[in-house]
This record gives sequence, C-alpha cells and structure tokens, in this order.
Amino acid sequence: MRTYFFLLIVILLSGCDPQANESITSPYQSKIEDLLARMTIEEKAGQLTLYTSGWTVTGPALRDDYMDELRAGRAGNLFNAHTVSYARELQRIAVEETRLGIPLLFGLDVIHGYKTTYPIPLAEACTWDLNIIEKTARLYAKEATSAGVNWNFNPVVDICRDPRWGRIAEASGEDVYLGSLIGAAKVRGIQGDDLSDPETMLACVKHYAAYGASQAGRDYHTVDMSDRTLRDTYLPPYRAAVDAGAATVMASFNELHGVPATGSEYLMKQILRDEWGFNGFVVSDYTGVMEMIKHGIVENEKQAAELAFKAGVEMDMQSGFYSKYLPELIREGKISESALDEYVGKVLELKYRLGLFDDPYKYLDSVRESETLFSREFFDHGLLSAKESIVLLKNEGQLLPLSKNIPSVALIGPLADNKKDLLGTWHVAGIAEKVVTLKAGIENVASNVRINYVRGTGFEGNDRSGFNEAISAARRSDVVIMAIGENYQQSGEAASRSDIGLPGNQSQLLEAIAATGKPVVVVLMAGRPLTIGWMDENIPAILNTWHLGTMAGQAIAETLFGDNNPSGKLTITFPRNVGQIPIYYNMKNTGRPFNEADKYTSKYLDVSNEPLYPFGYGLSYTAFEYADLNLSADRMTKNEQIEVSVTVTNSGDFTGEEVVQLYIRDLVGSVTRPVRELKGYEKIRLNPGESKVVTFTITNEELKFYTFEKKWESEPGFFQVFVGTNSTEVLESRFELL
Repeated sequence: MRTYFFLLIVILLSGCDPQANESITSPYQSKIEDLLARMTIEEKAGQLTLYTSGWTVTGPALRDDYMDELRAGRAGNLFNAHTVSYARELQRIAVEETRLGIPLLFGLDVIHGYKTTYPIPLAEACTWDLNIIEKTARLYAKEATSAGVNWNFNPVVDICRDPRWGRIAEASGEDVYLGSLIGAAKVRGIQGDDLSDPETMLACVKHYAAYGASQAGRDYHTVDMSDRTLRDTYLPPYRAAVDAGAATVMASFNELHGVPATGSEYLMKQILRDEWGFNGFVVSDYTGVMEMIKHGIVENEKQAAELAFKAGVEMDMQSGFYSKYLPELIREGKISESALDEYVGKVLELKYRLGLFDDPYKYLDSVRESETLFSREFFDHGLLSAKESIVLLKNEGQLLPLSKNIPSVALIGPLADNKKDLLGTWHVAGIAEKVVTLKAGIENVASNVRINYVRGTGFEGNDRSGFNEAISAARRSDVVIMAIGENYQQSGEAASRSDIGLPGNQSQLLEAIAATGKPVVVVLMAGRPLTIGWMDENIPAILNTWHLGTMAGQAIAETLFGDNNPSGKLTITFPRNVGQIPIYYNMKNTGRPFNEADKYTSKYLDVSNEPLYPFGYGLSYTAFEYADLNLSADRMTKNEQIEVSVTVTNSGDFTGEEVVQLYIRDLVGSVTRPVRELKGYEKIRLNPGESKVVTFTITNEELKFYTFEKKWESEPGFFQVFVGTNSTEVLESRFELL
C-alpha cells in the first residue's frame, strides 16, 4: 500500500502517466520508504515544521531555540533564510550535523521580484499579457533561486472586490476568468518544466481559500459566503493553479463556513484532494495553526495541532505546534503514524524532485548568485512589464503625450524623486538604490526639458510648509506633473484602509496646484484603486501607474513623453466613493434594476450606481473603433461552438495596442447569473488606419456554472454576447444554447 501511495504522489505531481515516470519514481519511492523507516516520530514531525529566520541590522540570524531544533533534526524547513552565504551554512548544519542529513526547503514570499523588482501583481495583471506575466515569474524565480530560495509563497490568486483590503495589491483583481489564467501562468513561470533545474522552484498557491473576501476589507478578517459563491467565484483560480501543476498550497488566515481554513477538512480534503486530485502538500500561513485558538475553534495548542493535522494541513509554519505535539498525539492514538508518514512522504518527495538529496547545495552557489543578481535581462523585462502595466484613465484635450520640446515641467509630489516607495508592497529584498525615479526617468527621456522639482508634501499629516514652493514651481512651468498616491506601506499585508482617497494632504496640494490654471497631469501611484472623484472632474490627464518597481520612473517617463503608448486595462473597478464598495463589473441584477425615474429601484440617493472607471477600462493615445459584430450561428448544441468576430480599427494617429474583450450573459438560469462575465480577450497591435478582424470561439465550457443542482454544467437558454474595449462600452448580440 505504501509503495502504491508514493508512486501515486509522483504520478500526480508530475502530471504524467506511470510508464513515463517509471524510471525516476522507483529511486524516490525506495529512498523515501528507507528514510521513513529510520526516522523517529520527532524527526518526522520536524519535516512538517517551518520556522522563520530573523533579519537584524547586522544581518540574518536564526533564533537560538530554532537552531537547537534544526540541529536535532526537528526543523526541516526554513522561511526567510536567503542569500547564499547565510542559507548555505544552515543547509550545512541540516545535512552534516543531523542524524539523517535531510536537506532543508528555503521558502520566501517572492511576490513580484527578489532584488530586481517588477510591477506589483495588481499592476502587471493590467497588461492582460500572459507571456509577460509568465516571464516575470520565470525571471524572479531565476534570481531568487540564485540566492538560495527553492520554495516561493506565490502565486496569490485571491479574487478581491474590495479595494480597502490592502492585499489586493498582491492579487490580480476582481475577475475569475482572468485571475485563473494569470495564476496558472505564474505557476508555469515559477516551476518551469523541470523542478530539478536549479533556476526553478516550488510554487505555493495562496491564500486558500477566499481570503480576498475578508469582511469590511479588513486583513485577517472573517469570510462568510454561500458555497455557490465560493465555487462560482473564488475557487476557480486556485483550481487553475493546481491544474497547472502547483506543488504546494497555503491555507488562508480567514474562517469560512464558520471554520478557520487551517482547520477545514472541507477545503483541504474534500475539495482540494478528493475533488481536484491535488497531491502536493499544504502549508499553514504564518502562525495560522496557532491562530485557531483565538478564532475560538479549539481551546489550546495541542488541539490546534490536532485539528490542523486532521484537516489535511501537512506543514505548520512558525507555530511549532506540530513539532511540539504530534509525537504526543500519536502516542495517545489521536492521529496515526501512517497519516504522519503520508504527510512526511509528500514533503520528502518534493525535496527529491528539487534534487536536494542529490546536491543539497545546488541552490547555494555564490558564483551563480553574483553573476545572476541584477542581470540586464531583469531590467529590460522590468521596463517592458512596467510600461505595459500603466493605465491611462483620462486624457482631456489630448494633453498627453507631452512634447519633448516643452521648455519646462513642474514635477511635484512625494513620489516624484522617490526610490523605495516605487518598489511597492512585499518587495522582499528589493534594492531601492537600483530604482529609476520619475525625476531620473524624465531626465533620461526628455533631457532638454527643465524640471522644476518640489516634493510639496508627504503621505501623512497636514503639513503645508511645502505648498508655496510647489505653487511657485507650477506657475513658472509650462506643464505640471503631480506624482502622488500611496507609499509602499499604505497597501499590502496589514495595510487595509477605510478611506481610500489620497493619503495625507495630497488632495489639498493637488487642488492648490490646479488653481494656478496650469495644465496638470497626475501620475497616480498606489497599490489599490483610489477614490479620486475630484481629480477626475478637475484634472485633464490621469495616468494610473500603480507601483512599478525598479524601472518605474523610466517606464512612466517614456509614457508621459510618447515613447510608449499606454495599453493597460483595469482588472479592478475604481469606485466613486467607499460607500459603493463592493462594486464590480459582474454583479447580478435585482428584481428592481436601476430606473432613474422610479424611486423604488436599486440605487443610491447621493451617487450613481456606476463606477468611476469600470473593469477592463483603459485609454490610449490613439483611438479604436469597433464594428461588424457577427456570430457564425444564432443557435448551438453543447457539442458545437459559435465563432464571434468583430472588426477593430485604429482610427487615431498613433500605433497602439488594444485589449479586445468578450463577455457573455446567461439570461435565465436555475440560479441567477451575473449581468456580464469575461470569457475571452485578445491583445492586438494596430498601426494608424489599420483594421483587424478578431475572432473568439464560444464552446459549452464558457457557459458552465454551479447550477441549482450543485453541478458544474451549462443550461439551455438564451445568452447575450458583448464585445468591446471594456466591460461597459460594447457591441451586443445573442444566441441560444439548445
């Protein structure tokens, strides 16, 4: 039975058939069985334990008690232990000083770069370019593995529809379809085709599950939703990442259906393993096992360890409860040693697949580290991904692009000559000194333009001491560029905000500058959508650049001065105010849909139902026209397909890229369906005057949902089809599914 179990692990993890893997599974199987036979229960529990390394002003340091656990073979994995010199010594202790010499996994949150930093994930999602996204993951895996990391706590695939939640910056936005594609692309980029390649690493899909739906947009908070919503909206991206071959999954902090995810057998066993066939291992989030005590689902540490273990969480991050209590729980008969062996086998299997047993130091080559860090390839791709992530929100009177011949610009704001904040949240080991600031970028791109730079204000408080200098700079300049938004600590983990307007008194500074009458361009940098109603009404040009990482300033400057035509499209809705939240493009209709003439319909008294900027929105310096929407048939069976075509023409003066978007609506279902669902897109590049016919294929797969009978299937009936430049500006047709 044990032989079959380990063979099955290898087959399913590799995604191949038994015969294709026969030559490589036998050594793993026999070696794992041999190790298990020689391991004590305490050593086995240690393989299911992950401790965190600390970093001090003098450098990295592992706590003395963790070091004792490591030397005793009771700490099989480490988090946050990177750089070759540091990690190599820890690996040496594990393989040379412990009884069995089992190598360590070194995990790290490499969310959007290691030392070279790329756009935050929410920004890069706005490229709608899976090749760029996959290559970004491939490159930061290459850089991080050169510094000793072999396990990445990424991708974040949480669907989020509440921009108050700080961790929206780490995810891909509000859409299920696009979020699923992006999650799978990141897994492919991180893991590559062969985990034994030292430039690849284990991916860890997180946060499982539904963490992005935290109530009130507050981090670590409760999630409460129907199973239908869970399966229709929140689970598909996790499933897509698992199907792409993700080796590990991380349990989320939140509770779901009244049970913390870390203790949810429903999530970890019934769905993840039984329904999806996942055979990697699940790790808790940081102290997630411990936190079940405060959740109120268990009374003490020992019960927390038992619940998490029985739920199907194979590894305990940071709490140390598995190491402390699993041996005791086995002796008491509350958990079985065979279950422990199963869990340990999964961890050992992945260590073998990484090649760590053959060469524990394969990720710990100082020559490779020095040759890899800050490669030109990383900077070049960082610039490309940054440019493609930028979303043009407004361009009244074609103020942009700016001419390189204008005599002067006023560059004002706390993000104008700022390095560290451009890295964004979770920049891990990102090096601020390598960042190209906006000021430096403009100097590179438009060297003849005089820059009148003033910081003006900060991100907090109400200090106006810099206002007068900023106003003076604006008055003596031809154009004003306002570099405003959030700093890197105002979004991300533990950075939820109840007011998502411009922080500090940046709004007041912007109003004062606008009052000078000078043309103003806002470069908005943030880790989330902000509420910018006044800005939209009063400022002629708004460039939303998010936090773009190392090459941010160069990318923004090239876009401001026309070397790059922005093509990003929003993957998250911008609300008009916080009171509209949650607001997203594929809400459901009501029995009393909006009617301006009827008070007793679904609407607000004080604000429109419509967002400030909808999902899929993004302008260009050129213009695109849509015409001739055609369907190849007006009826189809479940075994047939319909081709949807549209002609897109670049009617402007610039070469540009456009994301052509396909949406559908199921008009009548056994349960109510959203008013619109993204089901396809194509990014095209057109020269001025050029046209292209874009064709999409609709099959039965695009029409499936979680029905009233709790089945994932389609239902006969009529469907609307929408094709356009965003989720609201579309051409429309319909067909019938027989």
